[in-house]
Amino acid sequence: MTVGGGCFWCTEAVFNEVNGVEKVVSGYSGGNVPGKPTYREVCSGLTGHAEVIQITFNPEIVSYEELLVIFMTTHDPTTLNKQGADVGTQYRSVVFYHDENQKEIAQEVVAELSKYFDNLIVTEISPLINFFEAEEYHQNYYANNTAEGYCSMVISPKLSKFRKLYADKLKS
Repeated sequence: MTVGGGCFWCTEAVFNEVNGVEKVVSGYSGGNVPGKPTYREVCSGLTGHAEVIQITFNPEIVSYEELLVIFMTTHDPTTLNKQGADVGTQYRSVVFYHDENQKEIAQEVVAELSKYFDNLIVTEISPLINFFEAEEYHQNYYANNTAEGYCSMVISPKLSKFRKLYADKLKS
């Protein structure tokens, strides 16, 4: 599963706490330039890549559909190319599906959840064409930098909300 919902530090922190999620890797996807992009290049907004996470999960514990619902409700899927103060195509809301089944489920989840949002869901649903792992210092960023300003001001409140909404989905 590959999704982007703004800064990958936030989405990675959320999904690292979901029971059944075995691995979360921050990276870049959806770009149209040759070679492996760097964080600086992606942040320029010129490569077409989004900051994403790639999730490995055990479907006997948590389903793809459940993960999509968590994804769609832990970021704002109604803002185009923007999450909080992060603005640009690299911060777009996106689901990169790995096969036709994932595409259909993503479309169904978006349609079902749309009635709960005041504004139109603008989450892009596109085939996964490429995925590039982000630099090592981006991996497990929140866990390694909890006291850092962005983590305490942006990620910690998001995690608190997630933990309340999905207490039954947390790792023990």
